[in-house]
Amino acid sequence: MATIRRVVLLEPTQLQLQSAEAPSPGPGEALVRVRRIGICGTDLHAFQGRQPFFSYPRVLGHEISAEVVAVGDNPDGLKAGELCVVSPYLYCGVCAACRQGKTNCCARLKVLGVHVDGGLQDLITVPAHALVRAEGLSLEQMAMVENQSIGAHAVRRAQIQPGETALVIGAGPIGFGVAQFARLAGAELLVADISPARLDLARRWLAPRQTLPAGPELEQHLADLTGSAADGGDLPSLVFDCTGSPASMMAAFRYVANGGRLVLVGLAQADITFHDPEFHRREMTLLSSRNATRADLERVIAGMAAGQVVTEPLTSARVALDDLIPAFPTWLKPEAGVLKTLVELN
Repeated sequence: MATIRRVVLLEPTQLQLQSAEAPSPGPGEALVRVRRIGICGTDLHAFQGRQPFFSYPRVLGHEISAEVVAVGDNPDGLKAGELCVVSPYLYCGVCAACRQGKTNCCARLKVLGVHVDGGLQDLITVPAHALVRAEGLSLEQMAMVENQSIGAHAVRRAQIQPGETALVIGAGPIGFGVAQFARLAGAELLVADISPARLDLARRWLAPRQTLPAGPELEQHLADLTGSAADGGDLPSLVFDCTGSPASMMAAFRYVANGGRLVLVGLAQADITFHDPEFHRREMTLLSSRNATRADLERVIAGMAAGQVVTEPLTSARVALDDLIPAFPTWLKPEAGVLKTLVELN
């Protein structure tokens, strides 16, 4: 029996490289060879023991660039040897959300690398319908598709009107994706972050109207930029919080113009509260945005192929699977300045 390598998170901070039997695909499944995989905040939080909806032990990894090894009959006509992005959202197809096409928030959702074992292994079986062709993309671009699809989905949820002002709080990989798709939708873009380096990255690659330091002074910075409502100024009509910080998420309610929308993209393992009279006074719309759908992944792939969506500036490091374990803890250090690490497998 052939064996594969896999990296298992046994418990918080305890990673182990193991050998295992190569999996075999069942009916409706495909066997794929993992070529590249991105490490994201979900993986880092799980390593620290701070990821909700997570159980140990677990093979991490859901940002997967793969090559088809074996696949049976499938509606897309996929064949062995084709390169695909793996959609990590395993949905039931029959619940109320799935019947509405909202497979990203399926009532029985299982996410690769979170609820079931993910892609930090040489071979993995996945439903054939989870494979999305990625013609024209490099292996590294393919490993960034799922990450950027979070932003594409959030922007689609927000229903941006061309010309409206959108503030993106948090200029990490998720916020970067939100900002890219908000700009493509015609928004006038503002970007805020606590990191000067990330703000510099935003200025160089996202062409925002303005970058702003996040934190306690952000409200005043916005007032200085837009003017007060009494003076005829307008706060942003649309605010995306991509930080996953409860303090930032709660503060974001103050940055939205009357009649505007707040989209919480980042996930926090905490209660989020707000002052109801102020919320009502502004008649604000509050939205959450979870994961992405196949249509969002396809939108990202098309944008990358057309040169509209860039990911190169987000990749901070590359590492081979065999070298992953000693490197992993170093990516948690703020001074390392790591945005995205790509693991190279095969």
